[in-house]
Amino acid sequence: MIPYESILLDCVQSDERVMILTAENRGHMRNVPALLGDKFLDVGIAEQTMIGMAAGLAARGRIVVTHALASFITLRAFEFIRDDVGIPNLPVIMVGMVPGVLSDANGPTHQAIDDVGLMCGIPNINVFCPADEEDLKIGLKDVILSGQPYYVRYTNAPAAVEHSPSFTPGVAEVVAGPLDGRRDVTILTYGVLLRQAVLAASILTAEGLSVQVVNLRTLKPIDEARLLDAASNSDLVVTLEDHFLTGGLYSILCECLVRNRKSCEVLPIGFTTWFRPALLPEVLAHEGLSGDLVANRIKNTRNKRATSGNLEQSYA
Repeated sequence: MIPYESILLDCVQSDERVMILTAENRGHMRNVPALLGDKFLDVGIAEQTMIGMAAGLAARGRIVVTHALASFITLRAFEFIRDDVGIPNLPVIMVGMVPGVLSDANGPTHQAIDDVGLMCGIPNINVFCPADEEDLKIGLKDVILSGQPYYVRYTNAPAAVEHSPSFTPGVAEVVAGPLDGRRDVTILTYGVLLRQAVLAASILTAEGLSVQVVNLRTLKPIDEARLLDAASNSDLVVTLEDHFLTGGLYSILCECLVRNRKSCEVLPIGFTTWFRPALLPEVLAHEGLSGDLVANRIKNTRNKRATSGNLEQSYA
């Protein structure tokens, strides 16, 4: 039994309100349906129906964990999430499979690189983006039993770092570099690209730069204090994400800075259009998201800034 299955089973066994629904996505939980009895339902390829059912169950006192491909659960079922889950603020957890660059060589229709923006835009819906399987294990049970609606970007990637064992929504973790004080670069990131951020930081640190890497974990609620610290104490702030720049972390940072009347030098690394379908290593290389290429982009930006005083935005 994989860790994700163990967490689901633990939640169902420890709280009789928890139910598990899926829209024909069982690859990550093949062993649990037989163990859950009537606490498990597969609605077939019907994401809208699944969210409607989940909302009805939640309205009658259940906590419902739903599953579908990330692009389908956020797009096909968007109105149902907004109207049936968000407006009444019901405890429905929406787990999006293969989000972002994890789309397994699929094209634009299956690339969930607008999912964070969509879900953050709905009042009451929170967003949890674990960096790897260990990060998912640390936060998932708290998310499920929080009594609040959440969108979760699923990943079972090997641990990128040794994570803090405590999880609090809206509290980020510093995973590399100095905890406080002035530094040359702060890389803000979430999800699977944390591994690339840490690699980029190690390359830059070896060249004499002071680099902090922040794993934001939840993008809603966001750790605004950590964003403002990055803006106040870094020569350059980098947002690294496998999402459109519009609606993602870059937009969240910009809104935070304006709201708090702050300014800083920002290098946004993300998408402005869909990426070329390929397996993960090829996507990272082609789109400039691998650790070495991220480090190069940061160095190039710093060099341009040193010579011209201006930052050029960098996009995948």
